[in-house]
Amino acid sequence: MTATRVDADVIRRLPKAVLHDHLDGGLRPSTLVELAAEVGHTLPTTDPDELAAWYVEAADSGDLVRYIATFEHTLAVLQTKEGLRRVAEEYVLDLAADGVVYGEVRYAPELNVTGGLTPNEVVESVQEGLAAGMAKAAAAGTPVRVGTLLCGMRMFGRVREAAELAVAYRDAGVVGFDIAGAEAGFPAVDHLDAFELLRGESVPFTIHAGEAFGLPSIHQAIQACGAQRIGHGVRITEDIVDGKLGRLAGWVRDRRIALEMCPTSNLQTGCATSIAEHPITALKELGFRVTLNTDNRLVSGTTMTREASLLVEEAGWTVEDLRTVTVNAVKSAFIPFDERRALIEDVVLPGYAAAL
Repeated sequence: MTATRVDADVIRRLPKAVLHDHLDGGLRPSTLVELAAEVGHTLPTTDPDELAAWYVEAADSGDLVRYIATFEHTLAVLQTKEGLRRVAEEYVLDLAADGVVYGEVRYAPELNVTGGLTPNEVVESVQEGLAAGMAKAAAAGTPVRVGTLLCGMRMFGRVREAAELAVAYRDAGVVGFDIAGAEAGFPAVDHLDAFELLRGESVPFTIHAGEAFGLPSIHQAIQACGAQRIGHGVRITEDIVDGKLGRLAGWVRDRRIALEMCPTSNLQTGCATSIAEHPITALKELGFRVTLNTDNRLVSGTTMTREASLLVEEAGWTVEDLRTVTVNAVKSAFIPFDERRALIEDVVLPGYAAAL
């Protein structure tokens, strides 16, 4: 099937997998308005549609630091158990409605404790919400499995603590770890103690790298820290000249290190100039294990269906391309091999066959 014959309705029905999606960047605008009223937080507007538009406009600055600053409002309403549970439950239901069958959601517990919750209470509240959402989605006939990645903020001093939480809750829904935040000036190697702990405890982790900072960030994440996946990684193209891969690019491709690519978000932060020219297409064609992701659904005004549709419409992707990145994502999920294989063989491949 060619790209021109694929519309959004077909794409919505296709099974999808998302590995890079932030909980605090994906709230429903209406929920944000309601929760802000409950906690007394002032928003730019209390009209949900206007608020959604405000987020996209603010994030379209082309600047990663300003993009991150939009999280002030979402974090303000994620400081209570009730708020965390509600947002986590709605997160799962929104994925299910978008045709997602496997998702990994990430957040930094250290950003949810200003209201008096302990980090453990934060994690447990989110897990309760995710479990409730998965139960409702399954009952509605749209099952989705969601695992959690705990984040440490690379510019603060609590990364090791977040890693310890990931170890403590790895049998309670937490499937891995990440570090997030501004790359420039905050190298991943500053947190080697956290990554050594995770490796020692056999907890997989990804690292935001190669987004606002270049090849040294990707090299550190993989070679010094031992990341199994890379968050974004768009600037790996700086190690590719006329289709010839440099040593780092070759290492990433040949060892099947997944790149968690987020086209719309990358346009907003200035890491790419257009969907048509986004590196995800060239890297896919060169054999990299690229995956397609939303990053922040509210902030970027996007969904997995929208991301896929943009690539079909503007970069010429086919259904086979969408199936490839979905299989790539499940292959690189931080869950056991037999569960990944079952998802591919029993859900993803049959789902594509049925939709077409």
